[in-house]
Amino acid sequence: MSAQLGTVLPSEPSADWGLVPVTTLPRTRALAWANNILYVSEGYTVKQGSCHSETIEWQTIARFDPPVWRRLTSRSRLPHRLVRDGFHALVALASGHLIGTVPGAIVNRSPDSTEFLPTHAITRGTRPLHLTATPNGTIFWGEYFDNPHRNEVHIYASADNGGSWHIAHTFPKGTIRHVHNIVYDQWENCLWILTGDYGSECQILRASCDLAHVEVVRAGNQQARAVALVPAADGLYFSSDTPLEANHIYRLGRDGALSKLSMLTSSSIYGCRVGEHVFFSTMVEPSRVNSDQHVRIYGTGDGTAWKSLLAWQKDRWSMRFFQYGNAILPDGLNSTAYFAVSSIAVQGADLATMIFRIT
Repeated sequence: MSAQLGTVLPSEPSADWGLVPVTTLPRTRALAWANNILYVSEGYTVKQGSCHSETIEWQTIARFDPPVWRRLTSRSRLPHRLVRDGFHALVALASGHLIGTVPGAIVNRSPDSTEFLPTHAITRGTRPLHLTATPNGTIFWGEYFDNPHRNEVHIYASADNGGSWHIAHTFPKGTIRHVHNIVYDQWENCLWILTGDYGSECQILRASCDLAHVEVVRAGNQQARAVALVPAADGLYFSSDTPLEANHIYRLGRDGALSKLSMLTSSSIYGCRVGEHVFFSTMVEPSRVNSDQHVRIYGTGDGTAWKSLLAWQKDRWSMRFFQYGNAILPDGLNSTAYFAVSSIAVQGADLATMIFRIT
């Protein structure tokens, strides 16, 4: 894989830690970690990077064959953004299976194959925002679509390595708009489900791993409207995602106490953890309240002191057609000291993945 030194430097590192650029991967999107393996996509090709203490070794592992017209649009930057090409989420199972999302489908790659094959057609919306898996290999995703009539919304699950899917839970008609994310929590061996978008539709729910028991923990306002949630030993870190109010980073302690930790300059839909460090990104979207025209990365080393570490200015292309400015943080468990981020619709780093080492 072609690579070059990253040029975006930390803007406000804290006194005792910082980010050191390692490499920049053009035309790629960081998808997921599996311990020391980072999976990235370049269009409809998935590559993995084996991250060692001093080096990252890359290899192509599998491809998805999209419709002919998407083969063409995915080759050029602006058409790629216009039609939302490529992989958008991925989960790696201990069995060696990879399950991903592409426009209109959930796809699966078995360990002995170099090809992703569709296993489920998305009929409402184009794709879920995230995939998650529990330690026993069960995979979950929630429906994400416009849903103007507030029809019922499903969570799907697979217990056969993504080969088949069934409805595991249904939100009744009129209760939510769509599912933002489902996150596995290793400390409580449970799932956290995030939904939106308005009033009582904004919910943070705790669920058993078989979804037999689902309870609302936070709900009812825009600060409970979240997409990014990061479990840690001391609790759950999450960021709000609202264009209607100022946004913040919160910690929901294991004792149920809620703490407001930091303001954000805009909505946030991606977060990740690297060791004891937690990161959230912001995006540039139309909003009368959040007017910042920079995509930013916020990070902490102790859960309390938060810094704006990186920033990219939104590019000149239409947000309506060519996507909001954003910084994508990969899902999964990261056992390395590397921090990966993919930026889109920003000046100088459109459709690029940057990897930093935490010092």
